[in-house]
Amino acid sequence: MHVFLRPARALRLLVFVLLCAVPLGSALRAQVEASLVALKKTFPADAREVVVGLRLVHLPHWHTYWLAPGTGYPTSLEWQLPPGWSAGPIRWPAPHRVYDSAKNLAGNGYEDVVTLPVTLTPPPGLAPDQPLVLRAKAEWLMCKDVCIPGSASVSLTLTPTAPGAMTTANVTDSDAGEHLLATLDALPLPLPAAWLATAARPAASTAKGAPAKTLRLNLRAADGKTAVPADPWFFAADETIAYDAPQLRLAGTPAQEWTADLAVPGFIETTPTRLVGVLTFASGPAYALDLPIEPETPSATSSATAPPGASAANAAADPVSLPPLLLLAFVGGLILNLMPCVFPVLGLKVLGFVQQAGSDRKKITAHGLVFTSGVLLSFWTLAGVLALLRAGGEQLGWGFQLQEPAFVFVMALVLLAFALNLSGVFEFALRATALGGDLQQKQGLSGSFFTGVLATVVATPCSAPFLAPALGAALALPVVASFAVFTAIALGLSAPYLVLAAFPAAVRALPRPGAWMEGFKQGMAFLLYGTVGLMVWILAGQLSADGLLSALLALTGLAFALWLYGRATAPGARPTTARRVSFVLSFVLVAAAAAYGWPRSATPTDLVWEPWSAERVAALRAEGRPIYVDFTARWCFTCQTNKKAVFAGPGSGEVLKTFRDQNVATLRADWTNRDPLITAELARWSRAAVPFNLVYLPGAPAPKVLPELLTPSAVLAAVRP
Repeated sequence: MHVFLRPARALRLLVFVLLCAVPLGSALRAQVEASLVALKKTFPADAREVVVGLRLVHLPHWHTYWLAPGTGYPTSLEWQLPPGWSAGPIRWPAPHRVYDSAKNLAGNGYEDVVTLPVTLTPPPGLAPDQPLVLRAKAEWLMCKDVCIPGSASVSLTLTPTAPGAMTTANVTDSDAGEHLLATLDALPLPLPAAWLATAARPAASTAKGAPAKTLRLNLRAADGKTAVPADPWFFAADETIAYDAPQLRLAGTPAQEWTADLAVPGFIETTPTRLVGVLTFASGPAYALDLPIEPETPSATSSATAPPGASAANAAADPVSLPPLLLLAFVGGLILNLMPCVFPVLGLKVLGFVQQAGSDRKKITAHGLVFTSGVLLSFWTLAGVLALLRAGGEQLGWGFQLQEPAFVFVMALVLLAFALNLSGVFEFALRATALGGDLQQKQGLSGSFFTGVLATVVATPCSAPFLAPALGAALALPVVASFAVFTAIALGLSAPYLVLAAFPAAVRALPRPGAWMEGFKQGMAFLLYGTVGLMVWILAGQLSADGLLSALLALTGLAFALWLYGRATAPGARPTTARRVSFVLSFVLVAAAAAYGWPRSATPTDLVWEPWSAERVAALRAEGRPIYVDFTARWCFTCQTNKKAVFAGPGSGEVLKTFRDQNVATLRADWTNRDPLITAELARWSRAAVPFNLVYLPGAPAPKVLPELLTPSAVLAAVRP
């Protein structure tokens, strides 16, 4: 189940997600450690299902999120299973409310150790005693004072046994299996017959026909005698209930009954028809509820009693105030008229209205109104397209999309292109401006209408500093509010035309186009360069060092391609062969840059590098594992070349397979920043520079020292006994 962002949460998450990308340094160990576990390492070959679990071990005070997280996003699994196997959804344990270190409510999730069970279905006819490797890519958001998107490639080897070999005597064979079994036993249960539950919409909660502001949940003992367990709390599985609003027992409710008015977030546009989620208590089992929401039955009037210190402001989610957003959108539309691709034709278009209508004030005003309708229709079309994309997309929202490296990378490319355009490196609005000058000569109201359409098209390349917030709102706000934002921008863009159409003589009061406009346009470019820097900063928290380097080189390639395009299409450029070649080459380079820098997901065969330490080397040697140690630094070009040659180039497949088959531990001593321990270790081997690579083999008294320039064959020769 996925959840769309809504106004208040979208604006909070935009700031929230940006903070999530704060780099914490390579020395900080994993805040959440992930592994794939099973009840046992064996299962009957004729089993119809196999239960495994994603085990997450959190550092103290760190947490991850549930199905309906409240603020973050839920943990997910992408499976790579053997042929014939299939995986069901995560079977979510009951969550609890999680807090940051300042005790601010952060959402719904888990701390300490949690196992998320998944039921796998194996194919029939499995051969006994043939080990099978189950792999998955896990992704989560881990938070404390800051939040960090986390991911790991996890795997588990299970071996089928003879059919029917499972016994109940030994269900588990490890502590992880015991925790998985306990989790399965504690999964939310269907509501037993001893309890009755109903959900209703209070009659007085809102005006008729409007979405409900609260929903009333009632739980009572069927025998009328048993008291409701302490501290009930309902977690809505679809976020129809505000996660941060109090759930207070209505005054006068007896101990055998729990009735509470649950706040509905302001972004809910229609009253839901069912209340779905999990009801938890201070102790004891949790219950899964799926209740129809009925009209409220007549009952005694009661009011919720708040605990001391609770404020009415916390009784419901805080919907974003739309009027300030509309005002900003209107001002942004006004500012678009100052851009060089729009302002020079502002007075010219109004004079065109006057020429077409003569001196008839009503006709001139009519032309202005029709022109405005063309602008409005254009922006409504853009809003409609974005609404359709959002309706058909998965988790299409500004905050969530910033967690997707591909989305952030595309935003960086697009914003850099806009910035370079504003800086004058190239122009792509000249033809549209010329076409607008021709179109405005068309007679009649239709000419004014299409001039309004084209004014929007001409303004769009200049609008990035002001249109970007509107695009973000369109992806996060409800459809009606999104259309209102785009309407405000359109009215801001067309307002000067309306005023000048009503008072044509005011054209003489407009400032003359001049050099100030070019300076204004170029100044706006720096807003976009700063935003590109922000996108790169976010990518730094999402990609590996190699992935970030590829993205930066791709941005450089895009800038070079657009510079070539600007040279080839500059006014007065002669149609020479070199110009044509530059024109074609610029498009090829744009495609190549995007393909080269595109963020790629890690594959299950990727190595997991641990931070180097002498203690870790000693521990791994005591376990009898082979160890590969890479002393490296980001500023070392040879180091990066070695890694690509050995682990990502031709012949790397055999290296990765050998490392996996021999269970080689991979340690990385990152010397990018000064580290006295790494410096001392290098000195111990009479080295003062990187790259430097060591291979420890079980039973060998000393490690093998590899050459500075590595090849797959050299590494294979070192790790093989």
